[in-house]
Amino acid sequence: MKYTLHQLQLFLEISQCKSITKTAETLHLSQPAVSIQLKNLQDQFSIPLTEVVGRKLYVTEFGMEIAEAAKKIIEEVDAINYKSLSYAGKLSGKIKISVASTGKYVMPYFLSDFMNKHKGVDLIMDVTNKTKVLRSMERNEVDFALVSVLPKKLKVNSVELMKNQLYFVGGSQLELKQVPTQKELFTKLPLIFREEGSATRNAMEQFTSKHSYQIRKKIELTSNEAVKQAVQAGLGFSIMPLIGIKNELKEKELQIIPVKGLPISTTWQVIWLSSKNLSPAATAYLEYLKINKERIIDSHFSWIKKYES
Repeated sequence: MKYTLHQLQLFLEISQCKSITKTAETLHLSQPAVSIQLKNLQDQFSIPLTEVVGRKLYVTEFGMEIAEAAKKIIEEVDAINYKSLSYAGKLSGKIKISVASTGKYVMPYFLSDFMNKHKGVDLIMDVTNKTKVLRSMERNEVDFALVSVLPKKLKVNSVELMKNQLYFVGGSQLELKQVPTQKELFTKLPLIFREEGSATRNAMEQFTSKHSYQIRKKIELTSNEAVKQAVQAGLGFSIMPLIGIKNELKEKELQIIPVKGLPISTTWQVIWLSSKNLSPAATAYLEYLKINKERIIDSHFSWIKKYES
């Protein structure tokens, strides 16, 4: 057999994505290139690795065993590379971080200098909602997570980064001759929510419940970007993290509407399981955070002070 490491990496991704299209997008390849490599790998086995039912691709039981073996091989190759760098006196390894969706506006700035300095360190960052972030941490699938609310059921250590403030936001086309009353804002105007499991969704529901607001019409969207576009288009209003609407405020595409009791204020924190044995790369990253976080905040997030109440 003459299958290559590249083919094994590609098939491992197919087994996780269950889609040629998604695999191509993830690996930044064309769909034909993925299909050709899958065929070349399949040609070396007499038992099918995948099957197509209807228009959906499935990985066979045999294929899943090959994918599991491929994962072990790739991990061993990574270990060899990391050891080589270690012997050369360079920090090496892999850091896995799960980030609550609006944290994508924060986390890259706290990573860039560290990653540029340590070329032997690989980064895997998954951006998803709060529920999935905590699930990945509970299963010990990641080194760190970025959250705005500490989990109650997990024993974690944390490093505080910066404030996360949520404001009531409307489109710029809305001309308010006078600020609507609280009742008018929440009972007469459509309110746009994030999906279930989102920390922003939870914060909005806690706020409206606390004030006993009866929402007239609720719209649910599954990403912060989708909410922004909907609010800009005049579809409704929302309570949104300030960190995610910098450019829209600057370009006057969105406006903050003053509401008593807002902003909701939490703190972005990097957390990790108290019981976790951190790798040298992960330990070095924590030290970097503690030393450099204030400098990073001053360099990249000083604009927030303009809006803080």
